[in-house]
Amino acid sequence: MSRLTIQTLDTAHDDAKERLANVKKNNGFIPNLIGVLANAPTALETYQVVGAINGRNSLSAAEREVIQITAAANNGCGFCVAGHTAIARKKLAMPEDIIEALRGTQALSDPKLNALAQFTLAVMANKGQVADEELADFLAAGYTQQNALEVVLGVSLATLCNYANNLAKTPINPELQPFA
Repeated sequence: MSRLTIQTLDTAHDDAKERLANVKKNNGFIPNLIGVLANAPTALETYQVVGAINGRNSLSAAEREVIQITAAANNGCGFCVAGHTAIARKKLAMPEDIIEALRGTQALSDPKLNALAQFTLAVMANKGQVADEELADFLAAGYTQQNALEVVLGVSLATLCNYANNLAKTPINPELQPFA
C-alpha cells in the first residue's frame, strides 16, 4: 500500500488531470508512479518534461535504459526497475543477460554499455565528482563530454522517480508485475 495517495483521473487536481488522461491514452493504464507524482502537479510536469528532453539526447534508447535501470537498482526502486525492465524487454529487445546484469548492478558483457553503467554508478556515488580516471575510462569507451552530461541528466530524472517511489512505497501496477 502506498504511503502517498495514488491519484486517478477522478481524484487528481485539475492541473494534473490532462497529463493523467494522456498517460492513460498512450499506455492503456496509469502507472502508479504517475498517480503519486500527480499529488504535486509540478512534480508530474517536471517528470514528463525532463523525460521528453532526456528522450531526445544523443544517447541511444538502450543507453538511456542502461542509465535508468542502473540508477533504479542502485537507489532500491523496485517500481522503476520493473518499469524500465519492461521497456528494455518489450520495446527495445535488449539482451536478457544485459538486463539481468543491470538489475543486479553487475558487470555487463558489452564493454561500452558496461562503461556507461559504471560511469553512472560513479556519478551517483560521488555526486558528480568522479575521479579523473573514471571520466577517462568513460571517454575511452567511445563516449563524449556531451554524453557525460547526459548521464547526469538521466540520473536527475531517475532521482525524481526513484525517490518519489521510495518515499511513497509505490506498489507496482499489475501490468508491470511480470517485470518486477
